[in-house]
Parts: sequence; C-alpha cells; structure tokens
Amino acid sequence: MTQFNDQLAAHSGPDWLTAKRREGLELFNTLTLPTEQVEAWKYTQVDVDFAALRPHGKRDVVTDVSALPPSVQERLTGTDVGAFLVLDGPDVVYRTELPAELKEQGVIFTDLKTAVEQHADKVQQYLYSVVPAEVPDDTTIAAPGTTPSKSPDPSEGKFSALAAALWTNGAFVYVPRGVTVELPLGSFRVMSEAGTYTATRTLVVAEANSQVTFIDEQDSEALPGTYAIGAVELVVQDGARVRYVSIQNWGEGVTHIQRQRGDVGRDATLNSLVVTMGATLSRTEMQSYLRGQGSDSEMLALYFANENQHFDHYTLQHHAAPHAHSDLLYKGVNDGQSVGVFSGMIKVDLHAQKTDAYQKHRTLMLSSEARNFSVPQLEINANDVRCSHGSTTSPVDQEALFFLRSRGISREIAEKMLVTAFLEDVLGRVPLASVVKYIEGIIAKKVGAV
Repeated sequence: MTQFNDQLAAHSGPDWLTAKRREGLELFNTLTLPTEQVEAWKYTQVDVDFAALRPHGKRDVVTDVSALPPSVQERLTGTDVGAFLVLDGPDVVYRTELPAELKEQGVIFTDLKTAVEQHADKVQQYLYSVVPAEVPDDTTIAAPGTTPSKSPDPSEGKFSALAAALWTNGAFVYVPRGVTVELPLGSFRVMSEAGTYTATRTLVVAEANSQVTFIDEQDSEALPGTYAIGAVELVVQDGARVRYVSIQNWGEGVTHIQRQRGDVGRDATLNSLVVTMGATLSRTEMQSYLRGQGSDSEMLALYFANENQHFDHYTLQHHAAPHAHSDLLYKGVNDGQSVGVFSGMIKVDLHAQKTDAYQKHRTLMLSSEARNFSVPQLEINANDVRCSHGSTTSPVDQEALFFLRSRGISREIAEKMLVTAFLEDVLGRVPLASVVKYIEGIIAKKVGAV
C-alpha cells in the first residue's frame, strides 16, 4: 500500500520508533480484515477502503479558548481537570500547563510527540508494551494435558497494527513512585475534516504506589466517511491506582475503533469507565491483564445507541495471578434501528487461585426494531475461584412509563428519567461529578428531552 509507505515516511523520530512504526506497517500489510468467521468480530464488520484513506489535515495552535470548537468550549466550562490537552486531528491546538508542584515531584503530562522528543527514555520503555502492533496472545495457561484457549485470530490486530505504524499524536502521562495527582488530567480530541482518519495513542504510566485519574474525551460534528483509530496503554505498577475514563461522542459518519488495555501489578488497582454515545460504528476493546497478586480491576461502561448506530464492546478480564479481583458492569440502551454487541471473557490461569471475578451486562431496549447481541464467557483453569457472569435484555417498563406520563410528564422526559435510572448504578460508581453531569446531558439529547 504505497500511500501508507508515503505516510510512514512523513513521520520523523528516533531510530527505535521508526523501526517500530515500520514493523507495524509490515504486519498491517500481511493481515486481512477480521470477518464474521472470527468469533471476536462475529457481529461487527467494518467496511473500509484502505486505499482511499487519507490522513486528517494539520491544524494550527490557537491562543484563546474562544477559537476552539463549540463542543470543547462547552466542556471546558464544566470540567474539573487540573490540566488538559486539546487535539484537533493530529495536532495539539491548545493546552494548559501542569501545576508547578506536580512538575517539581516529577509528574509529566504532555502530548506523545513532545514526550518522544523530551522524555525518550521513558517513552521507549513503555510504548507498545501493553498494546503492541499485534493482538496480544491472551491464551489461558492451562493444566498439563489439557487444551488451552484458542489464541486470538491474527486479523484481530489489523487496526492495532495500523495505529502502531501511523499514530500522529496523543497523550503521555507519567507519575513517579509514591506521587498522588489529586485533580484529573484530561485530553479532548476532536476531528474537523470529513473523509479522513486519525490514529492516536494514549500512554499512562503510574509507578509503584502512585495515583492518577485521566479523562479521555472524543467529540466532533457529523463527518461522513471518517475514521478514528486508537490505542490506550495503561501501565499500573505495584500498589498504584489509576482511573481511566473514555467518553466517545463522535458525530454521525465516524467509525471508531480503539483498543484499551491495562497491565496491573501486585496490589494495584485499575478503575476504567467506557462511555459510548457517538459515531455511526464504534468498536471498543477493554482488557485488564491482572498480572500481579492482589491486583484489582473495576471495568464499567455505559452506552446509548439510537437511529442506525452500531456499538460493539469486547472485554477481557485475564487473571494471571492469585488473589486478584475484577468486577465488570456494562449497561446499554438501544433505540431506533441500532445494534448493540457485548462479548466478554473472564480467563483464569492455572495458578491464579483465589480469583474473585464478576461480569454483568444489561441492556434496555426502547425500540422493537433495535437488536442486541450479548456473549458473556468464562474460561477457568484454577479450582479455588469465585467467578460469575450474566446478561439480561429487556424492554422499557411500560407501567413505569405510564405512571410518569399520568403525572403530566412528557414521553421524552419520562424516557430520560427511566434511562438515567437504569444507568444510575454505573454512574453512581463514578466519583467525577462533572463527568456524570456531562453524560446525563448527552442522554437527554438522545431521547429528545432538551
């Protein structure tokens, strides 16, 4: 694919990064698109003409918030992040500085391109370590003489390979050992050019016994034929605590494909929240690799698909060490002719005794024309564990709707109240008031209540 070779040549950087990019592109060129024959992509097919893809155009830095897209301006007035980046396509167009006291403690927060230039040793150590170009082989370690789980199909790494080769920018967070970052850090990603693609990476590194929260938001107007391809790497070392929030609200016509993966050390905690509201087609993978004994992963998500939106969530809770805990709660709403997909796996390795793992997916159907596919799965190779999974799909409670309507409440407001109540047990576990308020506002727009 000549055009990708040209785009690769346009990226500058150190030799080690150029080599990694080249490896990613070579892998991309050997892989086919995942089809419905690949179990993890059974219900979602991406129709993309790679030969026609062109990168998002460059954007200039702005010096005033008023020059940012209206959606970003609105968010910045209601956010409580301590520092943030705004990226339009491949470029940082606005940023605020990290507080001086955090800089003095060694905290780094900048865009990934700048980090490669100014903090090359740290970036080289961790970049691609959690989300490599190829799909990670999460085969369960099974007992001798038994058959372990099937390795992922190589085609599952098609988009990861492209993101590894052609990423343009993203966010880099580094928190030294024992440092606590009190206020969240944030990245606001927008696109403004239809018929293009962006490839971004987020790299968060929390050293031992440190704490940080990172909010990753994506937003745009309607952009036909546009692709947002991303990778998120979360390095959570021993005793560290990381909270990662992803809010995807791309406009109509956008295809969103992102792999998010956390490597969680001994007695460390990763809390993740995935919010999917936008894009015409969205495929998000969230994986927690519980590598250390006593590690903990909370995986929360909520989504609201309407009209012809297609949302696919693929999750993996991989218990590779004993005495680890994971709790997954995904809740979704389908309206119109939308499609929702959830495929979740709990894997427990041979020596991961005393595993405590839960997985729950629940869907509220507002339309008889909407569809939802739910595939919760378990693969357990240890004999002293507590694991459970479950899935429910149900229509809106007509009695509850009638009760609200009979009190003079409009149908739109009544549906907003019921949907918000349905999602409340996810929202109630998020200690970020401005984020919850923003999500509730999106829900109100979805049901026509504003």
